[in-house]
Amino acid sequence: MNPQLLLFIIKLILGGLVSFLSIMIMSKTREVYWMMLVIGFLTSYAALLYDLIVELGLFATPKFCLLGIPVPTLIFAIVPSFFFILAFFFRLLKK
Repeated sequence: MNPQLLLFIIKLILGGLVSFLSIMIMSKTREVYWMMLVIGFLTSYAALLYDLIVELGLFATPKFCLLGIPVPTLIFAIVPSFFFILAFFFRLLKK
């Protein structure tokens, strides 16, 4: 088996588990910072799925690039961190 494919499978399994558990925690608490963390985890998992689909050749890499980086790849790299930053910011604001 291809080691890179095996690594993707491990990432998918663990990422799916993290996403599931974060949704379960969010259902217990409706705090804004938890929702931002869950959105960050889910977009991180979506980025992993996108990378896998591009790697398998099911999607072609888009022609729209920003500074030589495909726009979807750039968005998937930035958005999860943005939501994590928001989550920590909202948690610090909570008294």
